[in-house]
Amino acid sequence: MSVVVGIAVVLVGIVVSIALHELGHMVPAKAFGVRVSQYMIGFGPTLWSRRRGETEYGVKAIPLGGFVRMVGMMPGPRPGQRPGRGFFGQVIDDARRASAEEIRPGEEHRAFYHLSTPKKLVVMLGGPVMNLVLAVVLAAVVMVGIGVQTLTPTVSAVSACVPTASSTEAEPCPAGAAEAPAAAAGLRPGDEIVAYDGVAVASWDELTAAIAEAGTGAPVPVVVERDGARQELQVTPVEATRAVATADGGTDTVTSAFLGVSPSLEYVPASLSEVPRAVGQMVGATASGVVTLPVKVAEAVGQAFSAEERSQDSVMSVVGVGRAAVDVAGADASVLARVQVMLSLLASLNVALFVFNLIPLLPLDGGHVVNALYEGARRTAARVRGARALPAPADVARMMPVAYVMFVVLLGVGVALMLADVLDPVRIT
Repeated sequence: MSVVVGIAVVLVGIVVSIALHELGHMVPAKAFGVRVSQYMIGFGPTLWSRRRGETEYGVKAIPLGGFVRMVGMMPGPRPGQRPGRGFFGQVIDDARRASAEEIRPGEEHRAFYHLSTPKKLVVMLGGPVMNLVLAVVLAAVVMVGIGVQTLTPTVSAVSACVPTASSTEAEPCPAGAAEAPAAAAGLRPGDEIVAYDGVAVASWDELTAAIAEAGTGAPVPVVVERDGARQELQVTPVEATRAVATADGGTDTVTSAFLGVSPSLEYVPASLSEVPRAVGQMVGATASGVVTLPVKVAEAVGQAFSAEERSQDSVMSVVGVGRAAVDVAGADASVLARVQVMLSLLASLNVALFVFNLIPLLPLDGGHVVNALYEGARRTAARVRGARALPAPADVARMMPVAYVMFVVLLGVGVALMLADVLDPVRIT
């Protein structure tokens, strides 16, 4: 049941992310007077639709995207304009005619291409910005609402003895090992250490720093909160040499002051001011990933079709996100921990939608943004020159060959990643 719920949560999250993205385009477009004929979630055959006013709202069979059909996205054929040559010339001509046919007689002023540059930017950036806002909201729920797992000075366990270099997990207290200072002082699991050697501590890092600062061999006052009341204990830390694991899988020895308490791992709400910084880091990491996307896709496909294990930071398709959600839902962890990971996945997905849609190539939103900026630059230059008439709207149809090539590339990348996610999914648990 948990797996089914996990899949449902992620699927609903993806649909909501797409719906809000398209809403970010539609609302300002309508506010600026552009006629919006369709608002659709998904691609392929229409499962359900209903017309409200001049807009048809619907859901299609494949929930891997969506679209808002705004009338007059590009200018139609101009008088005396010569027809294009070859396949791509025909594509450009067809795009111009299709755009012109959508405009009803007397509603030419409602075409998208008549909007000013600032209004075009608001409409086209509205979708990605909605995804960014949703990512911030989800990150706030994860970091502030649920909290960040943090080591705290609440004692989870008390060591029975002072470890030695020969101590192992199977035999933590070899023969002749001395009693641990915390156990000798009477510390218990559940005690919250609030002060050490007169220094107030509120985190595990502060406690470990205070232990190192106080040194060893002399009694030190420790204030703990137990059963709602504070009491002071006397502990005498000792110097201990312990075996620790290294990053390469080996072991090393460390000598330091030893008390004999283990921290608790608790959910601690982060400050609201940390959320934008965390989302900014996600955006930066995603943008770097987009720059190296061809290499990342090649690595993912190569790992999927070889004996090499898929790397944890491998790029994923929507199918991969769904498989990751299944792993999270079936993981041996608390419900809260699983919910947190799922919400983090959805936040990452929305950041990816934000960054990916800003790629400055059609048919992505970034391509329309670049065209609007180009058009605005031409008009600004004309005003500076004192031209009597401003340049006509940019002939966006000329970019349709780029849009077709990009569509084929995106389709190929999507299919390749889906195959990789089916054959060798990324395991996050």
